[in-house]
Amino acid sequence: MISPSICLTALWISWIAVWLLAARVTPGSVVQRSATSRLVYSGLMLGSALLLILQPRRIGLILWRPVVPDSRSIAWGGVFLVAAGLAFATWARVELGRFWNSAPSIKADHDLIRTGPYALTRHPIYTGLLLAVAATTLLRGTIAALGGLTLFAAALTLKIGEEERLLVRRFGEAYRSYQADVPAILPGFRLR
Repeated sequence: MISPSICLTALWISWIAVWLLAARVTPGSVVQRSATSRLVYSGLMLGSALLLILQPRRIGLILWRPVVPDSRSIAWGGVFLVAAGLAFATWARVELGRFWNSAPSIKADHDLIRTGPYALTRHPIYTGLLLAVAATTLLRGTIAALGGLTLFAAALTLKIGEEERLLVRRFGEAYRSYQADVPAILPGFRLR
């Protein structure tokens, strides 16, 4: 029988492989972020990933499971949420099409996309990934995983700030109107 842990690993590996393949066929950007910004973001993401994949039998206290009980039904619920989050992020990536880039950037002839998941949140890729990482944290249930989620949220906060500044510069009042109409991350929440 397949375990939730194996499903979780398969979901993340499959998603990362498809995401990296898609990144190779995306056209270049006209405006990109600084090397320092990329380095900070990459460091936070690497730290997050390492904390999320640490296994409980290998390291002591940071892998203690203080909050989430080790339950099969919770684990399968977490797998479902990871799949839903990755599917939402993928839908957003497809909707963005040729304007997508892994780094905050502006493409030549860049259009402001407000359809599909972009009608629900300005950053639906991050919304989906945040759900998937939060569910992975739930599945792991460790202090280390909680630290990984925290680093991931910090990385997203930095990246969203950069993207918002780039998009306001590129689209001006049209983007400010979009900001007023659509929440940044969580549908129904008006945090900017």
